[in-house]
Amino acid sequence: MHELPIMESILKIALKHAHANNVTKVIAIKLQIGKLSHLEEEWMQRYFHYLSMGSVAESARLEIEWMPIMMRCNRCTESYEADRRDMVDHAGPACGGKDGSIISGKEYYIKEMEVQ
Repeated sequence: MHELPIMESILKIALKHAHANNVTKVIAIKLQIGKLSHLEEEWMQRYFHYLSMGSVAESARLEIEWMPIMMRCNRCTESYEADRRDMVDHAGPACGGKDGSIISGKEYYIKEMEVQ
């Protein structure tokens, strides 16, 4: 249920930019979301639809680009893409080190908006 406050935040940002640019209708909001964000697309869509009712963003599509999980090996500092299922027992591909740090995959951003 943590999608609700995130969708509130995204809508607030979208409406702020729409207002500042005299937008009459938001057609689509393109988001970049990390695979470790634990956000579920279905609930994001539902909450956004509910929250945007009566605003210039009502009926806007959410277009989601899922961003990969990126790790950095703490031994050799090589960066690499990781899979969520392998997070517990991952090894860096360059040196095989099992001590890595997450450098991206939890983020969420508005990439762009399609408006009229």
